[in-house]
Amino acid sequence: MTPKLILCDCLSSQPVDGETIAEAAGVSCSRILTHACGADAAHVAEMMIEGPVVMACQQEARFFEELAVDADAPAPRFVDLRDRAGWSDEGDDSAPKMAALAAEALITSPPERTIDIVSEGVCLIIGSGEVAQKAARDLSGVLAVTLLSTTLPENDPGQPFDVVSGTLARAQGTLGQFALRIDGFRQQVAGGRQASWTEPRDGAQSACDLILDLSGGAPLFPAHEKRDGYLRADPGSQPAVAAAVLEASQMVGTFEKPLYVRLEETLCAHSRAEQTGCSNCLDVCPTGAITSAGDHVSVDPLICAGCGACSALCPSGAISYDAPPVASVFARLHTLASTFRAAGGEAPRLLVHDDVFGREMIALAARHGRGLPADVVPLSLPALASFGHAEMLAARASGFTEVQVLLAPKSDRETLAREAALACAIAGDETLRLLDVANPDALSDALYAQTSAVATTEPILPLGNRRQVTRLAAKALRPEAEQIALPDAAPYGAILVDKDACTLCLSCVSLCPAGALGDNSDKPQLRFQEDACLQCGICATICPEDAITLAPQLDLTDAAFTQRVVHEEEPFACVDCGKLFGSKSTVERIMEKLAGKHAMFASGEAARMIQMCDTCRIQAQAHSENSPFAGAPRPRVRTSDDYFTKRKDH
Repeated sequence: MTPKLILCDCLSSQPVDGETIAEAAGVSCSRILTHACGADAAHVAEMMIEGPVVMACQQEARFFEELAVDADAPAPRFVDLRDRAGWSDEGDDSAPKMAALAAEALITSPPERTIDIVSEGVCLIIGSGEVAQKAARDLSGVLAVTLLSTTLPENDPGQPFDVVSGTLARAQGTLGQFALRIDGFRQQVAGGRQASWTEPRDGAQSACDLILDLSGGAPLFPAHEKRDGYLRADPGSQPAVAAAVLEASQMVGTFEKPLYVRLEETLCAHSRAEQTGCSNCLDVCPTGAITSAGDHVSVDPLICAGCGACSALCPSGAISYDAPPVASVFARLHTLASTFRAAGGEAPRLLVHDDVFGREMIALAARHGRGLPADVVPLSLPALASFGHAEMLAARASGFTEVQVLLAPKSDRETLAREAALACAIAGDETLRLLDVANPDALSDALYAQTSAVATTEPILPLGNRRQVTRLAAKALRPEAEQIALPDAAPYGAILVDKDACTLCLSCVSLCPAGALGDNSDKPQLRFQEDACLQCGICATICPEDAITLAPQLDLTDAAFTQRVVHEEEPFACVDCGKLFGSKSTVERIMEKLAGKHAMFASGEAARMIQMCDTCRIQAQAHSENSPFAGAPRPRVRTSDDYFTKRKDH
């Protein structure tokens, strides 16, 4: 059942065109309420009982959720039309944007995949002095606490927690499954009036569910703020320590961990035959959740923090973001752009932001400043770095004249800058930009100061994987282009083969992870299909003659889908049977280097075998004087005459 959109002008503080929104978004709308969270609340409850609803107000989400519970109605969904559209210096022209945001809110995303994490409350506190001991005392009532002190504390048998001494040499894992190694490990010995400790030993192994680090030293993990179950506070800051203790006290029970990415190992171009190819995801992962596992990579879902950079940089689609899936993002882009145009808008601009910093910036700009321009449509994402060049180009080709990504303080700027540069190279303009502003007023000023470009005449429907959508968008944005030069490390391109150096050994063919390189069973040929090439570099690395060079580019012609011959030679005919095998230059080169110069090919008859096909060479070896296949002479077959002769002799 399609939800009903409940509209409210928030005490007449924003203009709302219900008819335009209903027609363009294809949704049934309520009459325009004035105080949905107050005087009109009873009417809202009645509509909730009648069927599912979408509330056009995000600020009072908690109130409406409680209202649905009281009315025994399904929980409502929400879309923020006021802060993101209505409260603006151009609010009178906001109907197309409101319709676009309403239509986007109606899209049903697939359910999020999760995994359960169990924490039994076994806590390790690292630190020394009164600060660490007080934290241990405060937590000992709800957690099983062990204090790891770098110094030998005074003996206090009345403490409600365990105390050990040593240095944490290694820590691995995440919430519910930390594995520890402690050097110089010492335990208190119970009894006696003086402090007594065991002898120190290295390599002690232990485990815990969570770690509270009050040591004041370097973090135990990369991107430590993203490691579940690892809390760190400055021991000199009492508020920070108190906040960490409070958070640690809540980490007991079963928690749902989202599975942020999907991995298709067969598509991974990380390595072949111990020759490293693509390592984009390994280089960019901030938490170390991605590791090499032979020919492909492995992703630890419990350590993965869901930044999404690996998905944006993966050339083959082996790693794809799944919370939400890439296809869902493409659908949202198409819905926003098409609904904006259907409602009478002409040249929308897209503002991509994260769910926390960006959403708050937009809300503050609306409540205390100029808000967003009427033609700027916001798109909220949980992982900003997952919005790569494919998504940027899809937005442009869907009808947005500009795409701007609002950076957050902790955004992966390097990945986003790299993807924006690639998107600009493919689009052929500078309409894909990163917006780095420090306050809401600066955000509004930057957006109002810009002028909109011309929209794409024929918007596309972005369907398929990221590579397919990129190609589709490039053809829509640059219909007359045939080949587009791309920056280094781009995941699209061709290979250049030095024909004078290449011997057609075809080692590159056997190791190409994408099947872009092929051979011909009838002729000595090296074939290449550009559309399949990932520019992983394995072919260039494995080539014994260094005859292959990568050429980043995007071929928009149909020739990119066909195999073309990049190098071929005249085949050599077997000197015995005339069968074609190998290449003429290779056989001649081997003859030049081995015939008469190597002990195995010193004689003319032995050297002649180099010029034979496999079948003739085996036959020649079998019948040669010193054949490696020859055994001892077979005994003569005995006949009846042999027996008669033996009798006569006796």
